[in-house]
Amino acid sequence: MWDLRKMYPSDTDWEQELERVNQLAADLEKRKGSCAENAQALLQTARQYFELDQRLYDLIVFANSNFDQNMSDGAAKKLYETAQNAATVIGERLSFLAPELMEHDLSDFERYAQEEPALLEFSAFAKDFMEKKPHVLSDAMEQMMVRMNDMGSSFSKIFEDLVINDLKFPAVKTPDGAEMTASEANYHVALMNPDRSFREAYFHGLLGTYGAYRNTITSIYYGSVKDDCFTAKNRNYPSARSMKLFQNHIPETVYDNLIDTVRSNVGPMHEYVEYRREKMGLSDLHFYDLFVPLEQDSDRTYTYEEAQELVLKATAILGEDYTQLVKRAFEERWIDVYPRDNKRTGAYSTGSYTSYPYVLLNFTGTLDDVFTLAHELGHSMHTYFSCHNQPYVYSSYSIFCAEVASTLNEALLSDYLMKHAATKAEQCLLLDKKLNDLRSTFYRQTMFADFERQTHRWVEEGTPLLPKELSKLHGELNQIYYGDQFVVDEALCDEWERIPHFYTAFYVYQYATGIAAATAIAKRILTMGQPAVDAYRRFLCGGSSLHPIDMLRVAGVDMESPQPVLDTAEVFRETLKQLKELQK
Repeated sequence: MWDLRKMYPSDTDWEQELERVNQLAADLEKRKGSCAENAQALLQTARQYFELDQRLYDLIVFANSNFDQNMSDGAAKKLYETAQNAATVIGERLSFLAPELMEHDLSDFERYAQEEPALLEFSAFAKDFMEKKPHVLSDAMEQMMVRMNDMGSSFSKIFEDLVINDLKFPAVKTPDGAEMTASEANYHVALMNPDRSFREAYFHGLLGTYGAYRNTITSIYYGSVKDDCFTAKNRNYPSARSMKLFQNHIPETVYDNLIDTVRSNVGPMHEYVEYRREKMGLSDLHFYDLFVPLEQDSDRTYTYEEAQELVLKATAILGEDYTQLVKRAFEERWIDVYPRDNKRTGAYSTGSYTSYPYVLLNFTGTLDDVFTLAHELGHSMHTYFSCHNQPYVYSSYSIFCAEVASTLNEALLSDYLMKHAATKAEQCLLLDKKLNDLRSTFYRQTMFADFERQTHRWVEEGTPLLPKELSKLHGELNQIYYGDQFVVDEALCDEWERIPHFYTAFYVYQYATGIAAATAIAKRILTMGQPAVDAYRRFLCGGSSLHPIDMLRVAGVDMESPQPVLDTAEVFRETLKQLKELQK
């Protein structure tokens, strides 16, 4: 279990820090009307604001993580709600800042910076800030938007509370006669089981539970999408998608290029579906047949210690300091490792400018879990290097870049395991896993991005989101991406209901662009060696000092070009070809 108490030894310490943060907000609020009256005033405003922002984010990271480790803990939930409320109140109190600063322009900042050179640190931030000028509202409207954003963020938490605390997933019989709860925590273990009748029972038990709440979940999701569209319209963006991508300086053409290019290259996926059906000796292939390794000796499990060693060896190419930092993560309890009742499902990396980059796992010993460890540590190392090489204002890397470091670690682990495979069966297992990972991260996440693009269009056009139409859309997309030989049953049509990332709109496409970028960078590192490592390390240390597209160019990848997406589709094709040859 992770050691969050290094951030705040007790809840009392946390509460006392919140009092200090509220005082910082009160002090900054007193600057209303004079926050940029001269160069010295602007510098003081900037320093006060970023100190407040940093301290508040520390509080939020702790409260969120503390709650996630036991979502039934009433005290932890109270702390979480207190943090959310504090952020909202502080946001309201400081809503005057953006409109007041927007009364100036970039030339004013440049003039101030000549008078006060310490302001030069904020030059890139000021340029980006002023580009938002058409989307900043009046003081009163900004206050209202803060309140609305707080309400909008509740849809995600309502969904989580429903899934974690309220949904009762059924127990299904395992092949050995025991029982397993058909819940998210057992998802990968169950779907990798070679017993098809068990997989089918688990899959229908899981999705049947969501399906029983399809009306409720539709209402939650509809509210979330309406909130996205409301916010975009009120901030003078042409669409919710344009708003979300503008925040990271990503051209909308990158999003459309991803979907269009992947849709044009679903042939290898269709071929893979048919090959899998043949190898498994099935008359038809369902979703619950996609996870079973095609090699029968694939039931190996890994201890957490074995997983640690593999990750260390696979990422050693990135440098000795990288290796030592990963060791610290293991030794200093940055990681909450094992599943427990009422613990949040899934995995993530979190952290703030002054805290450790913490990792939440639900490790059960599968090969997937080993890769998840590598993935989340990629995020954490990215966070650590950015925070230790950039001032706070540029320390948080963009979401568009976030999945690159994590997926690169997976690529390095895959390469290491492949090179050290002792048998043909191990090689086949790894190739099949690589295909499955590309299927789930490249093709499937693009499919989800396709789904989000359509649902937001419907709402923006005034079309309501209804359970039947959402399930129909999800079913049709599965048929497009997986092919006509793939069985899209009713349970799979309801699967959109279990995707938590849909409550962070236009996020999932970045898993696909991330794996495309990571695939390209991994190839550079494994073929070019140190020069490519050095370029990648500059990327890791860059934070948000450059826009995401430019930051990836530092690492040697141009994501405005369709080439990385095409190359990833080709990697899928070549991997399938290699698997077929080994399994002749």
